[in-house]
Amino acid sequence: MSFGRFGGSLHAGLAFGQFVLLAVGFKAGRREVWLGVLAGMALLALLGWVGALRRRHAITGMPTSRIASAAQGYVELHGQGRPLDLNPLHSPLSGAACLWYRYQVEHKTNEDKWETVEQAESQTSFVLDDGSGQCLVDPEGAEIVTRHCRRWNEGDYRYVEWTLQQRDRIYVLGNFLTRHPSQGLDAGADVRELLAEWKADQTGLLRRFDLDRDGQLDEREWNLARRLARGEVEKRHRELRRQPELHLVEGAPSSLYLISNHEPDKLARRFLWMAAGQLLVFFAALGWLAWWWQRPPAL
Repeated sequence: MSFGRFGGSLHAGLAFGQFVLLAVGFKAGRREVWLGVLAGMALLALLGWVGALRRRHAITGMPTSRIASAAQGYVELHGQGRPLDLNPLHSPLSGAACLWYRYQVEHKTNEDKWETVEQAESQTSFVLDDGSGQCLVDPEGAEIVTRHCRRWNEGDYRYVEWTLQQRDRIYVLGNFLTRHPSQGLDAGADVRELLAEWKADQTGLLRRFDLDRDGQLDEREWNLARRLARGEVEKRHRELRRQPELHLVEGAPSSLYLISNHEPDKLARRFLWMAAGQLLVFFAALGWLAWWWQRPPAL
């Protein structure tokens, strides 16, 4: 399984942390170091087991909602992914059109070590369409699990690219919000803002409202400017009220925000296997820890 975020996904973060701990243990080779390393691995594995089961429970315990009738708050959605407009996003490495990308570029140093020299991730929202309606999906802060992962080498450089593609069916667990463009309109504040905008262009302001051409606005002329500003703001607000509602999915504090192009049942099975694997690592680390504990300290 490929995870879109190396540092942010459960699987990749655990694998990296456990690999680093093992490397420290083998490099040091001492009893006291191995005791710390194995205790750390057991703790990571326990956290991974809990995290994987939490993700599986979130997927299996949440019914799929329809966008047109989804309640406000935490929901599960499943539909077709589409770009936000007619100009789709393109991955910088391969140039492929996509809904989301993340890439990493590594360089091989003289010591035969791979060093990350560049990495980036798109933050552009895309559209989810389930047939009943459409909503925007904001990928910022999401744990993204994708089956599309490309790796290739060119000379001393190694490239990895993860994407969500336009033809993918997208599964989302996140916070569903419905907003109207007219929500929060403040006529008084908008009039003041528009007048401040006009004041910033004194030449244009005098040309429009200095009726007696004396180079300044008297009270009558300024009242005229205010009336016109109120009329323009009211017109803008009428246009906003005629626009349809906007549905949005985004992350919420302390809640799992997950986006994937795997089918939900397959995703749940993978997290179950991950939980089993982490439980196996936990007991293996405890057994190895007990073995090192029983060994006498080196003199």
